[in-house]
Amino acid sequence: MSAEPKLSAAAQLNLPTHVAVIMDGNGRWAKQRGLPRVEGHRNGVESVRTIVRAAGEVGIKYLTLYAFSVENWNRPKDEVDTLMKYLARFLKNEIGELNRNNVRLEAIGQIWRLPEAVQEQLAKTRAALAKNNGLTLILALSYGGRTELIEATRAIAEKVKTGALDPAEINERVISEHLYTRHWPDPDLMIRTSGEMRISNFLLWQLSYAEFVITQTLWPEFRKAHLCEALEEYARRHRRFGSV
Repeated sequence: MSAEPKLSAAAQLNLPTHVAVIMDGNGRWAKQRGLPRVEGHRNGVESVRTIVRAAGEVGIKYLTLYAFSVENWNRPKDEVDTLMKYLARFLKNEIGELNRNNVRLEAIGQIWRLPEAVQEQLAKTRAALAKNNGLTLILALSYGGRTELIEATRAIAEKVKTGALDPAEINERVISEHLYTRHWPDPDLMIRTSGEMRISNFLLWQLSYAEFVITQTLWPEFRKAHLCEALEEYARRHRRFGSV
């Protein structure tokens, strides 16, 4: 049996507060094995369970997972239906596991576009975990960074129109306060699996100064050891935020 992955002392002292993950590679994982794409998604759920637990164990405070994008609605209907079924099942079946690990659940995106049964289960699961104060797990569901910015711009414009806000007062803080993520700090680290070098319309405003770690590992194979590797890499970075 392999040893339990552990962080170095340096990494433990330099943990990111907020980690965001683009969970990519489910389809390729299935294709490599001659399996339907939905099998990749099914196995990806185990990675979600593992990484949520691991993030809490190492002391991450916020973990945002890009679970379903606005663009994903354009996938074949049977694949979307299966993804929604897996999502509803995860939300229901993981309540006990998440409670044991003191995880609080939140969600961002156009939640109203999700099937009614998924919306209802999401609300029930959030309520069941509401008193937890450990890791906050944020699921990006029916999420798009450009859509988020459009909605924020409309909300700000409405306040200007009614006289509640002077255009001269619009700054970074005002914009951040109108985003889906206004209750939480911006991510410090963004991990993308499967080796793709793009952010795919994910947290376009919030990732401005995040450190990126790209791994070739496909999401269904991503485990605590891979998370620790990314955290070690993050600890070696010197974040200058535009200064010297």
